[in-house]
Amino acid sequence: MVDPATDPATDPVPDPAPPPEVDARLERRAGLLLLLFVLLVGASIVYLLYARGAFEATQRLVLVADDSEGVQVGMDLTFSGFAVGRVSRIELAADGSARILVDVPLRDARWLRSSSVFTMTRSLLGGTAIRAYSGILSDPPLPDGAERSVLLGDAAADVPRIMNEVRGLVANLTALTASDSALATALDKVNQVTTRVESGMAGKRGALDLLLGAEAPKLITTLERSNQLLANLDALVRRTDGVVGRADEKLLGDQGLVVDGQATVRQLNQLLTEARASLGKVDAVLREAELVARNARVASTDLGQLRAEVESSLRKVEQLVNEVNRLWPFKRDTEVKLP
Repeated sequence: MVDPATDPATDPVPDPAPPPEVDARLERRAGLLLLLFVLLVGASIVYLLYARGAFEATQRLVLVADDSEGVQVGMDLTFSGFAVGRVSRIELAADGSARILVDVPLRDARWLRSSSVFTMTRSLLGGTAIRAYSGILSDPPLPDGAERSVLLGDAAADVPRIMNEVRGLVANLTALTASDSALATALDKVNQVTTRVESGMAGKRGALDLLLGAEAPKLITTLERSNQLLANLDALVRRTDGVVGRADEKLLGDQGLVVDGQATVRQLNQLLTEARASLGKVDAVLREAELVARNARVASTDLGQLRAEVESSLRKVEQLVNEVNRLWPFKRDTEVKLP
């Protein structure tokens, strides 16, 4: 038998060596790929720098705050919700305040004015935000390198105060709901009043017993007496109506005082007319008597008697008028002028 190890027919055939031209092409392709990769990485870096505004002209804004907690490099400065600047560096000033350096692109610097206000707010769940507010856009623009103070608004700073107030509120609620508290006493009194209301409404006089208690019978007695008094007044009014009717009949009836008074007045008018006639005659006699008084004393004596009789007649007439006025209040001028 032939040993396979020594048999020349079974020896492995060596691989043919690659040609030198193939190796050179592979090396060139690998180099091109590596160069292309480097170019792509460089272009990406340049694009990122451009996108981040590394090649854009900017101006510097320095914001001074008590502390820079929550502020990071690269944080945006927003105006109306749009980013107009970026935090480039944070420094600690000599007085212990934080200096936040913000780069503002020149194309966005027109939104920042000398009267602009800058705030830094920290929310409970979100991060820190730096905002700019420009109320008057016609003010002069903010110069390069300007320093402005930041108004801080920290929602977390109110948490301790709120917790203290909550503790006080819980303590007050605990004291309010205690068994010996004023609220419990008030509720007990309300319960007593409610029980009294229910018992009072179920009583004989209902709500009257509830409101007046022991005074309710007195009130009922007073009401009964008032009803009796009203009945008596009603009877008195009816009697008064009868009296007034009878008085009306006597005064204004066919034979009443008014009719008699009218007749008396007519008689009085007649007597006054006769008295006027008598006075006229007296005047005539007086004139004649004055002519003969100088030479006839007897005539004067008769004239005195006549005058006395006339005065007596006038007094009678006056008494008659007074009697008529007493019977009926007629207002007439009863004055009789003597000559």
